[in-house]
Amino acid sequence: MRYTTRDIFRQPLSREEIAALAARAGGAQALFSWKSPSARALALDPATVDAARLLDLMAGEPRLIRRPLVLVDGELIVGGEVKALARLLG
Repeated sequence: MRYTTRDIFRQPLSREEIAALAARAGGAQALFSWKSPSARALALDPATVDAARLLDLMAGEPRLIRRPLVLVDGELIVGGEVKALARLLG
């Protein structure tokens, strides 16, 4: 199986790339790393913050994106969900 890797700290994702990934993930909320120290420092309320704001934040700070991101045949796995990865790769 061929694959490519990308270090999003050295080669950050554009806002458009993040928006496309968020659409596959079910929205910006699903892609945002709520538990990261960087996110906690922002003290955002998940119930009230809008998707556009989350996309802007993730575009400006890659630590706010849940990782790893694995895209296989159009399906995106966010955050290393072991069962989903095993299903796609196994």
